[in-house]
Amino acid sequence: MQAEKGDAAYLQDRLGASEAVVRYVSGKSRVDYDSDEMLRDAVERRVEIIGEAARGVSKSFQEAHPEIPWRKIIGTRHILAHEYGEVDQDILWRIATGHIPEVLVQLRKLVPPPPEAAEN
Repeated sequence: MQAEKGDAAYLQDRLGASEAVVRYVSGKSRVDYDSDEMLRDAVERRVEIIGEAARGVSKSFQEAHPEIPWRKIIGTRHILAHEYGEVDQDILWRIATGHIPEVLVQLRKLVPPPPEAAEN
């Protein structure tokens, strides 16, 4: 299923935030992550954006792509936004270094090219 018009923007947001997380943690160890408050904050914020953008994707598109763990992604965003005192950094590190790179491969296949690229 192709993305609906509104879905394309949300998917592009997810893609950009996912790529940012991968860049942020590239070459970093868990010790680096734990000792760098700014890195943790940046990863948390981008993961929150990923969840918010996933929440905006139409239900029909989500249902057409069950390979993406939509509910878990959206649930993580909820915790980061509303239950921030309960953020488990072990889980967030696993998301940043394991889950996001895996989903990024799938996501790249789903994101339509930007309008300027489609016109060329």
